[in-house]
Amino acid sequence: MKTAAVTGKNFGDEGKGLAVDYLCSKAERPLVVRHNGGAQSGHTVEIKDAGKRFVFHELSSGSFRRAGTLWAEEFYPDLIKLGEEAEAFRAVSGFVPDIFSEEKTCVTLPDDVLLNMALESSRGGRRHGSCGMGINECDLRTKAGYGLTVGNVVRMSEKEILSELSRIRLSYTSERTKQLSDVLNGSASVYLDLLSDENVLRNSARIIRENARFVRALSDGALVDLLDSADTLIFEAGQGLLLDRDNTEYAPHVTASSTGIDNPLAFLGRAGLKLDEAVYVTRTYVTRHGAGKLNCECPREELGIPDPDPTNVYNDWQGGFRYARHESEAAFCEPVLKDIRKTGEKPGGTSLFVTHLDETGGSVAMKDGSVGIEEFARLPLIRDTFDRIYLSGSKFSDGVRAIDLR
Repeated sequence: MKTAAVTGKNFGDEGKGLAVDYLCSKAERPLVVRHNGGAQSGHTVEIKDAGKRFVFHELSSGSFRRAGTLWAEEFYPDLIKLGEEAEAFRAVSGFVPDIFSEEKTCVTLPDDVLLNMALESSRGGRRHGSCGMGINECDLRTKAGYGLTVGNVVRMSEKEILSELSRIRLSYTSERTKQLSDVLNGSASVYLDLLSDENVLRNSARIIRENARFVRALSDGALVDLLDSADTLIFEAGQGLLLDRDNTEYAPHVTASSTGIDNPLAFLGRAGLKLDEAVYVTRTYVTRHGAGKLNCECPREELGIPDPDPTNVYNDWQGGFRYARHESEAAFCEPVLKDIRKTGEKPGGTSLFVTHLDETGGSVAMKDGSVGIEEFARLPLIRDTFDRIYLSGSKFSDGVRAIDLR
């Protein structure tokens, strides 16, 4: 089996969906593992000949290629939102891909989302840039011992799910709300009201039970069988390296999860496998959707790129879509080198996947000026860091080409 991990090099929105779609298009029996974050990611894939476009949140970006989606135990799926995504994809493609989950994978609950929204609303102009999807709250609740696993949910009745949601609200959410009392203000009142509304839990229990039908929770033996049935295993990260929970340079404007290759390596270690290729994705420029530091920030017009696509637009939670040039050659490579050093386990190969070349005339926008991609590929630190560069000059995976640097 071939294994690859697709990771964003920057703040997200680099083109991870395109990279996953490309790798799946080269495999006969691909399986894609979602391993960090949850439904807050938005990975766009467009299929040229079919004229189809979809933004993936919990399904994998290999879904058009009929790759199954596997939720690793580090992923936090939202079963309330899953049904809408699955049916929307069915409307576009005519089918719903297979969705599998490790039994210990814990789900995001409505109280997580409401607490997240209450906090961000109260922060006003000091928002952290959260999507309001409850990932950090789900992480905190799970680590506090109140996790609800996919393995449990798929076996529960609607009544049992409601009972568990009520228990968690009474035992955990009420205490968490008290802890946040000094932070929450009048802006959070609408969300706090919903945190005491029993109808929220009743409706959630019904929807969760309905949507559980899309998911198969796997025992250890069934997981082994699934992995044996695939010829290519691809890990799809939800956010970029600079948003990693351990990245103190950008705190508190980071995510609650590990965005690098450590989750894939842990999964592979449990399965007795190795990582063949770590694929780090970047645009020819840098973007950030949300608050926080952004070095070398500049107006979009300065880069000469067209209007953002419909996935990357202003929203009330993250604000506007921001642009920047890449910094120095060393700064460009450092997040990748840091990610590999962090794990202490070097992948079989390290690749760079460069997207949006068509928007910058085939150049990489650096702090001191644009660098043509061929010249960029010859830079000493680039050659020392990467074994291969994938080049994408369109929204589609069909035209991707590779340059081997070794």
